[in-house]
Amino acid sequence: MEETNSNNERREFSRIDYAAPLACKICKEETISKLFQGYTSNISQAGLLCNLRETVSPDDIIWLAFDRGTLIICTELEKHALIYQNGIIGKVVRVESKGRDNFDVGIKFITRQEKVPESILSENRIFGNE
Repeated sequence: MEETNSNNERREFSRIDYAAPLACKICKEETISKLFQGYTSNISQAGLLCNLRETVSPDDIIWLAFDRGTLIICTELEKHALIYQNGIIGKVVRVESKGRDNFDVGIKFITRQEKVPESILSENRIFGNE
């Protein structure tokens, strides 16, 4: 894993290149029952960049599941990020089309201190249970 933080970037945390499978759910009524697949590209304590085939929109709230156990930074990540049902809750901050059905998506992890509507975190919303 290699850190990617140039002097020109104004980021609080360094990014680490990290390519791994990712599963996510978009916390919207019409998409909550679908589990989307993708790959992480890089990660920091504040968020990650991933590649998805499905389109998402800025400000979408997303539940993310990926192998956090192999990352050293995840000890710090798990202290601050909102973890729910063994996944991390994040907010889409950037979407860049890379071609047909190929999107780079920047996601900011929601911290435990941030207010998240209870309806987003209800088990029915995240996992599509009736």
